Formats: sequence, C-alpha cells, structure tokens
Amino acid sequence: MIISSNIKAIFPYDLRIVWQVVTSLTNYSWRNDIQKIEGISDTQFVEITKSGYRTIFTVTRQEPFCLWEFDVENDNMKGHWVGVFSGNEKNVTIDFTEHIEPKKWFMIPFVKIYLKYRQAKYVRDLRNVLKRVRP
Repeated sequence: MIISSNIKAIFPYDLRIVWQVVTSLTNYSWRNDIQKIEGISDTQFVEITKSGYRTIFTVTRQEPFCLWEFDVENDNMKGHWVGVFSGNEKNVTIDFTEHIEPKKWFMIPFVKIYLKYRQAKYVRDLRNVLKRVRP
C-alpha cells in the first residue's frame, strides 16, 4: 500500500538560495533530525538521523532550480520523493510530495501522520535557516 503526503510552502526569498539550501549535502546542520549526510556516489547519499537510523536516497531526476526527485529506502519503507521549486528572486514556492510504501504492515496506520509531521518539521527548519542566510 502506497501512502502519499504533500506539503506546499511559500518563502519570501530568492529561488537560487532556497534551492541551494535544500539540495546541499554538506550544509545540513539546520536540519534538527539529521546527524550526518554521507555521499555514496554522484547520484546516491545516505542520511543518518541523530538516533543513528540510515536512509538511502538515489537521485532520479534533477533540474536545477526547478525539480529534485529521488527514490528513498530504509529498513521500514521504500518510496519516491518529488520536490518542485518555482519562483523568482523575491518569492519561492516549494511543493514536496512523498509516496511511501511501508515494509511492515503494522506501520500502515501511522505512516501518513508521521510523514505530515516530518514534512512540517522540515519546512519549519527551512524557514529558520533561511532567516539566517538572507542577504
């Protein structure tokens, strides 16, 4: 069973700055849930949570300043993430959608709630870091 979750947000910042912050695999200290990101190859990386949980990401499509897509997998789930960016030097809209398939049946009732929580936390963290990097 695939479960989908979407979040949209508008930021009063330059599109290039938002893209750079979101897609950086080296500057992730603003993310409260991530301890480390390790690059595996040009198209793969691993996010390690503060509790040591590892998730592998495989970039499937990237159009700078417009689209970032990847497959995602860990012990509990697999799925696909689509990030759409639109805007200009004054305003940016992000539209992030996750399609997740739990690997354990008992997780199904909780996945949608967890995804919504995680997406809201990510947007909150992103807002906070953008306030600090505003030129």
